[in-house]
Amino acid sequence: MKLVDIYKTAVRKGMAKDPRPQSEIKKELAKIEKEYRALKGADKKAFDKERLTNPYADTRMLYGDPDTEVKTMAVGVDMEGPELLVIDRLNDRGINKVDLVMAHHPEGGAWARFYDVMGLQVSMLARHGIPREIGNELLKERMGEVERAIAPANHFRSVDIARLLDIPYMCVHTPADNHVADYLQRIFDRKKPVKLSQVVAILKNIPEYADAMKKNSGPKILIGDPDKKAGKIFVDMTGGTEGPKKVFPRLSQAGVGTIVGMHLSEEHFKLAKGEHINVVIAGHIASDTLGLNLLLDEIEKTEKLKIVDCSGFVRIKR
Repeated sequence: MKLVDIYKTAVRKGMAKDPRPQSEIKKELAKIEKEYRALKGADKKAFDKERLTNPYADTRMLYGDPDTEVKTMAVGVDMEGPELLVIDRLNDRGINKVDLVMAHHPEGGAWARFYDVMGLQVSMLARHGIPREIGNELLKERMGEVERAIAPANHFRSVDIARLLDIPYMCVHTPADNHVADYLQRIFDRKKPVKLSQVVAILKNIPEYADAMKKNSGPKILIGDPDKKAGKIFVDMTGGTEGPKKVFPRLSQAGVGTIVGMHLSEEHFKLAKGEHINVVIAGHIASDTLGLNLLLDEIEKTEKLKIVDCSGFVRIKR
């Protein structure tokens, strides 16, 4: 399979699991194309043309010939300088001839602009009863916070290492996160757990979370008690990063009883607790692993690949 085919399949499968209607995604892509056509000079020359067909700013081919034939791919949650050096060492020693490195967390230009994907959180919130107008206003403020926070970073550090070592390199973030969010939301909607203990029990029976338990990073109740009623469950695991801080009163008013997430900042924790919303933390790396595994299952329907799992990721096929 070619690098470009892996990339395009990841984007396509991510769109299939996107919380937004397909018509909304197409409308957004058409808007970006219109903006591109209006650009001139340096702005048009610098424009990232992947934005015309890929709605996920945090998913890109970062380095390498798109036509590179891939038989063995190294996949990890964070594939940065240290991991790239390990892959180079493995290739030198002939232990594994890795043709492509796939990172989950965005790097390079995908990291510099990853806040763009947060817009899809509006559709997630709308599904749970928060009007789009309100969701848009809440996300606008939060996206600005994230943009300002990451602006000073050395975004291309790991990409430069991949270039110097001549290792094809890509990252897939939101398409994988869409898979885990869709997968878990469907399970909870179908099984309708009554208590928080039952929510956690469902997670613990999923292989990726069972593995995390052995590593002392399994699912746990962050806010609430095991016997407390779960109520309406909101799986919050896609959209770039944590949502707006002001969303918790709105979620409470919309009847959300429990949030199941990857992680929660201290500030978000205090605000959720103040609104008496239960929070179950499934686990960051385990959730990323589940999303990657579901996506890789889809990619491998076309052609089987040898996967070298590392950096927190464990390959589990379904």
